[in-house]
Amino acid sequence: MKKVIFILAVNLTVHLGHAQQVITQDPKAQNILDAMSKKYKDMNSFKARIVMTLDNTKNGVKESSEGDIVVKGTKFHIKTDKQEIYNNGTTVWTYIKDANEVNITTYEPEEDEVTPTKIYTIYKEGYKYRYVEDKVYNGVTYEVVELNPNDIKKNKFSKIKIEVNKKDRSIHTWKIFEKNGNVYSYSVKNFTSNIAVTDNYFNFDQSKYPGVIVNDLR
Repeated sequence: MKKVIFILAVNLTVHLGHAQQVITQDPKAQNILDAMSKKYKDMNSFKARIVMTLDNTKNGVKESSEGDIVVKGTKFHIKTDKQEIYNNGTTVWTYIKDANEVNITTYEPEEDEVTPTKIYTIYKEGYKYRYVEDKVYNGVTYEVVELNPNDIKKNKFSKIKIEVNKKDRSIHTWKIFEKNGNVYSYSVKNFTSNIAVTDNYFNFDQSKYPGVIVNDLR
């Protein structure tokens, strides 16, 4: 379960392919993704509850956890039952609750990296995409789009599936399929856009964690 949290909290990293050939994209899928991307880019900030699961049928693994995320521009704060991640756009604090310990690192995202602040633009480089189907949950219709890396050999993922609310263009669920059989699913609930949040919210305040062990790894 620690790996699930790490993937969401620290990087949600996707190594994008850089194939040179021209890829013909599915226009319906592109319209869905463009509308979804615009929705999130137009927001000043948002918060949500994320349900995270890891499934690997071959290895008999099935784990789940929940966490809260707040995003504002390039800044984000993620809180789970085991750890908290603060990112103010330049510095990252990873607080481990059980150990009462915080690791401090410099935030240096790579060009081909997808963080919680970039997840809604993942499709724009290195992937081909197609519309798959409509799904209905509790009377709400979601459009399913599948992303496949242009260069499958350089990508640890075989595909990504995103379910987008057909009415308001919000993301309902996204699933990341790894070549090793791991399937990471992230379901969004209790979503609120344009919340009032100060920049200081994304800084770790050591005074609120008495006795915390600080590891400055910068």
